[in-house]
Amino acid sequence: MRVAALYDIHGNLPALDAVLDEVEQAGVDAIVVGGDLAWSPLPSATVARLLALGDRCRYLVGNADRAAVTDFDRDHAGHGAHDATPLERAQRDFLAGLPPRFVLDVDGLGPTLFCHGSPHSDTQRMTTATPDERLRRILAGVEPPVVVCGHTHRQFDRRLDAYRVVNAGSVGLPFEGRRGAFWALLGPEVEMRRTDYDLNEAFVWLRAAGMPRGVSRRLKVSMLDPADPDEVAEYFEGVALEEES
Repeated sequence: MRVAALYDIHGNLPALDAVLDEVEQAGVDAIVVGGDLAWSPLPSATVARLLALGDRCRYLVGNADRAAVTDFDRDHAGHGAHDATPLERAQRDFLAGLPPRFVLDVDGLGPTLFCHGSPHSDTQRMTTATPDERLRRILAGVEPPVVVCGHTHRQFDRRLDAYRVVNAGSVGLPFEGRRGAFWALLGPEVEMRRTDYDLNEAFVWLRAAGMPRGVSRRLKVSMLDPADPDEVAEYFEGVALEEES
């Protein structure tokens, strides 16, 4: 099986459309959407676009998707339909039913565990700055030798002992230090992909769609004026260590 791994779309529909154009040319057997697909700014349209692809897609839940479900339930509690809610009821139910992990047999890689953050949690961070000792603790007891993750929005391909850990990067909100939409093509090799699209036009469109407080700034430092990826990784690693202490 040859797989396109699309993680952390984060409601960035222009980026998703650009990546899907390249995925169509790559001859994949499956598309793994690895969580955090529905978080602002265009969650409903993003979910609808993905569902239109049919059975080719396999989905994981991400922490932002769980938050979207929680927000939906809060906003609709006892009030019926709510015009301000970005998701439809069926989309909320779809997100609520997504699994946290699954295993696929990928050409050339063998049994491959797909998860959002780590094999244990969709909020646990694995980064380019994660020390080997901490990474060993995270991988302890994991059976598949290959783990594909996301959540920290930066591509990497790390080998440690008998394991290979691949971060597919982020389609919609990358922290790569350069512009583009990032994803991975798996089988028989691991290919880190970058897709160009018109980010200035996309940013205008996404801002016009309306975004929660703080989201516009996050998109800007990701899309238009990318932050230093090493600084971001060190920050995430520091947060992870605080959470696990």
